[in-house]
Amino acid sequence: MAADRDGLASIIDHTLLRPDATRDDIARLCAEAVEWGFKAVCVNPVWVELASGALRGERPVVCSVAGFPLGAGRTKAAEASTAVDDGAAEIDMVMNIGLLRSGDTHGVEADIASVVESARGADVKVILETCLLTDEEKVLACRAAENGGARWVKTSTGFSAGGATVHDVRLLREAVGDRLGVKASGGIRTRDDAIAMLDAGASRLGCSRSVDIVRDRS
Repeated sequence: MAADRDGLASIIDHTLLRPDATRDDIARLCAEAVEWGFKAVCVNPVWVELASGALRGERPVVCSVAGFPLGAGRTKAAEASTAVDDGAAEIDMVMNIGLLRSGDTHGVEADIASVVESARGADVKVILETCLLTDEEKVLACRAAENGGARWVKTSTGFSAGGATVHDVRLLREAVGDRLGVKASGGIRTRDDAIAMLDAGASRLGCSRSVDIVRDRS
């Protein structure tokens, strides 16, 4: 395993969710996850089976996404179930942002609960897309994630107007306490970025520049 002087790799989800990613790109992602000891690879549903095969017998697990990147679809539960069947151990689902901003927290909770049920024990992280929410809405979203049975809240998809911020990570950690994990994702490009998120309360990081971060090639 390659050297990682701060042990950051063990809490990084090595992420490749670009729509133009190829089979070779996913194979490389998995090889890097093994080499550096990343916690997981995070890939689109179409690549879960490939990644699961590449990581069989290795420590990194496969994470996939549901309702990505908008959160407004009605097939998230089915996506989660299929991903678990294909070998995913974790599901990062996008919250229904429009329902939350309409005040329909019960609808948001039901959406999350349906994914949690379909994931059949796989960890579910709820992507809040914090750049689209007020602080009050972020707290409501954390409450909905907890009530829906999710185990994590996550800041961002990386595909919207902004990514993780220290302010948002600190706010999410205050909202969930030690009851849920907090994943910071989106725009984490350097080791300093990563450390700042951990200091603010993140317990997992989603990064596409993971290798440069653990090599400290900022």
